[in-house]
Amino acid sequence: MAYLPDSRRAHTAAHSERMTHAPHRTDHLPTLRPFRAADASAVACLLTEGVRGHWTYAPEHFREAQPGTRSTRLVAEQGGVVVATARLAPFGEGVPDALRLDIAGDTAAFTPLLLAQLAEAPIGFRRVLGVTREDFTEVMTFFHAAGFRNAWQSWGAHLDLTTFDPAPLEALQERLFLAGYEAERLDPDAPDADWDALYTLHQLGVRDQPRNPTTTPDPLTRDGLRDVVRREEAAFVTRWRGQIVALTRLTPRGHEVDSEGSVTHPDHRRRGVMTALKAHALTWAQGAGHTHAGTGGTVLNLPMLRVNTRLGYRVERMWITWEKEL
Repeated sequence: MAYLPDSRRAHTAAHSERMTHAPHRTDHLPTLRPFRAADASAVACLLTEGVRGHWTYAPEHFREAQPGTRSTRLVAEQGGVVVATARLAPFGEGVPDALRLDIAGDTAAFTPLLLAQLAEAPIGFRRVLGVTREDFTEVMTFFHAAGFRNAWQSWGAHLDLTTFDPAPLEALQERLFLAGYEAERLDPDAPDADWDALYTLHQLGVRDQPRNPTTTPDPLTRDGLRDVVRREEAAFVTRWRGQIVALTRLTPRGHEVDSEGSVTHPDHRRRGVMTALKAHALTWAQGAGHTHAGTGGTVLNLPMLRVNTRLGYRVERMWITWEKEL
């Protein structure tokens, strides 16, 4: 090492110490704090903008966290304005080992928000999942940069019911009818035997259908399934010689209906039974005044994707589920 005179060494040491302890400006950094009720309107706007209006969030959707809850929402505030928000909460009963991170707003605040959330993450979980559509570029970029893994892909699709025409499927429906298949809407007051058969079919669907965390439903008991159908859904079934062999469920949401829980008994698959049943259900929705239908699933569920394509659904951008081990 080159020799330095005492005066040079003293100057260099002093300069190094000044550089090490020099203050850094922090006024450009946002302030992170827990969500307050007064932030509801700002958070609703940030989240609605983040999903490009795909959903509309309202201020009443947001409440301050109560003591003992495992869900936390933080906001990033700059100059008295809420510029970003993040929520970390259990993903759901169907994925009990995972937390879900939802984040929106100014991308410069995403990393501080993530670190703050992880520092306070509840115990008992082994991973964090984030879900975003592939064209929500700022969130896609953030998850990639933050070390999340692009783990699963799902598709969403919509159908314009104002132009839906079941006529091209009449030949299929007639052929199935002659073979003993009949589609109908399940009576909410159906006998117990029908609800038993429905639940058995539901369990077959849970067992057989490819799924990922985003498309995994919360577990339902037999009575739980009956209650949710009676309370908020319209269930449609196909009977073969009196036995229920196929099921699809519609959830009305204003002018739209969402389709889920579609399953055909293994002995009756690959005959067009589900295509005919969903056409029957969509015809009901059209007659009830609904104008749009939505559905979705994992990209691995190719049979259901084919059914929906045949019915006229238009597939949208993929949804990506990102994963990060804790």
